[in-house]
Amino acid sequence: MSHKEEYKLGQSNRRKQMGPPGPGMGGAGEKAKDFKTTWVKLLKYCKKYWAVMVIALSCVVMGTVLTLIGPDKLSELTDLITKGIVTGIDLDGVARIGWTLVIFYGLSFLLSLIQGVVMATITQNVSKQLRGDISAKINRLPMWFYNKTTTGDVLSRVTNDVDTIGQSLNQSVGTLVSAITLLVGSLIMMLKTNVFMTITAIVATCIGFVLMMLIMGKSQKYFVRQQQHLGEINGHIEEIYDGHTIVKAYNGEAKAREKFVYLNNELRESNFMSQCLSGLMMPLMSFIGNFGYVAVCVVGAVLVMNNTISFGVIVAFILYVRYFTQPLSQLAQAAQSLQSAAAAGERVFEFLEAEEMEDELAKTRKLENVQGKVDFEHVNFGYEGSDKAIINDFSVSTKPGQKVAIVGPTGAGKTTIVNLLMRFHEIQSGTIKIDNIPVHQLRREDVHEQFCMVLQDTWIFEGTVRENLVYSTENVSEQTLEEACKAVGLHHFIRTLPHGYDTMLNDQLSLSAGQKQQLTIARAMIADRPMLILDEATSSVDTRTELIIQNAMDELMKGRTSFIIAHRLSTIKNADLILVMKDGDIIESGNHNELMKQGGFYADLYNSQFDAA
Repeated sequence: MSHKEEYKLGQSNRRKQMGPPGPGMGGAGEKAKDFKTTWVKLLKYCKKYWAVMVIALSCVVMGTVLTLIGPDKLSELTDLITKGIVTGIDLDGVARIGWTLVIFYGLSFLLSLIQGVVMATITQNVSKQLRGDISAKINRLPMWFYNKTTTGDVLSRVTNDVDTIGQSLNQSVGTLVSAITLLVGSLIMMLKTNVFMTITAIVATCIGFVLMMLIMGKSQKYFVRQQQHLGEINGHIEEIYDGHTIVKAYNGEAKAREKFVYLNNELRESNFMSQCLSGLMMPLMSFIGNFGYVAVCVVGAVLVMNNTISFGVIVAFILYVRYFTQPLSQLAQAAQSLQSAAAAGERVFEFLEAEEMEDELAKTRKLENVQGKVDFEHVNFGYEGSDKAIINDFSVSTKPGQKVAIVGPTGAGKTTIVNLLMRFHEIQSGTIKIDNIPVHQLRREDVHEQFCMVLQDTWIFEGTVRENLVYSTENVSEQTLEEACKAVGLHHFIRTLPHGYDTMLNDQLSLSAGQKQQLTIARAMIADRPMLILDEATSSVDTRTELIIQNAMDELMKGRTSFIIAHRLSTIKNADLILVMKDGDIIESGNHNELMKQGGFYADLYNSQFDAA
């Protein structure tokens, strides 16, 4: 199977797992979207700027009207000079008309300048608001959403799609209004000047309208694919860059390159088709415009020879034809930009309209003086869109201050249990209680405030060591900071850094996996919350460091209800309660000695680790 076929099969399987395309599901690109609906959404989104936009667009209309009056005055000027060749030129009249034209064109320029500044300000504010709303939306989306959407695709919506919308608003809306005004105004002025020549110009340009609409109809779908493929290639690049060490270790460069080449070709093809089809509009409109000039000149020359019109009318009419055909080119350009914006807007609004977590502002119940009693009562859970149950009728009660270890084979549901406890996912049935209060009666933020978490996957952001340690914890003293770092064996290393605790963590200063884990454990100690979750917290440290951290964790867990997920069973021998899970069920429970005496699954698992060693 070729990589292209393999990739398409993977995409097809992913769509089947995700269900039918919906908000935020990446279904764009299968067919051309309803661009009218997208632009209605975008205009509604800009509602607070409507008044200012009307002022800006009014400036466009007035500036265009002043431009349209120019040829009429120029016709008067030409006739005045033509008549004066024999009898004498009226210089005062010429000066009067000349200054009138200067004022008209000067005001037109000023109004266009005002419109440009206003629209640029509006579009930048709209772009800023869109990015802010997407950022806020990220925090309101359920965890399952991120299992179905790549990081690169989300980033593409925040950057590429929002920028496309902003540029289109800035460049296209004013151009569109100006073009329509110019088109209608020049038509009126031409009819006023000469009906027969107007008909000649209209027939010549109608061909352009028909061809432009045909091209727009064909190119719409390619603009949608362009934005979709851009999101896909961003997702692939982000994924490969994030895991470049693994890619190199497994000699996966060729396969990664092959997939990139395929995605890049897909993007190139969609870009080529969209740009090629829309690019036909400008030369087509130029041809139609030139054809209109020729038609007007020929017909005008015949009418002048028959003394039907004056020479000044031809001069005015040539300008009006230019004004009449120019909007066609502008409309073609605006149509191309509007298509790109509609495709980008569809993706942005898909994300903004994606299903959110339940609004909990009405919940007023609080946890105070938390003791740490946790109860799971007949909890059942399966991931969104999957028929497979992950947790089956899970029930357990823990006492305040107990150290609870959750063990079992990979995929048993260990991490899922703590995710449900933290309300990262919502249970399908049953109840989870903290101090006899069901967690669904509490706000998620209130639940999160009760737990410190140390995960197997460490998270370090670009900032100082101090900022990483005190993340989201206020009023941390220097003594508390140093004691936590000493407890996990990190203080000496930090002191060797150029600026100690104020050293920036970035690409120039890389920490080992073990040091990152030590830092996240110290972060949890500094947060000092009533309950603790440890998910393979010592998986990336050496044996000596593990002993240091284990002692620190024992101190940290005193008086706190602690949930420990561990594969190395030697680290949880002193747990008060060990829950042995398999396929979402608790198959054994008790302390280490009790479970070893039973000689069951736990005993086999424990002994197998030493046999393997």
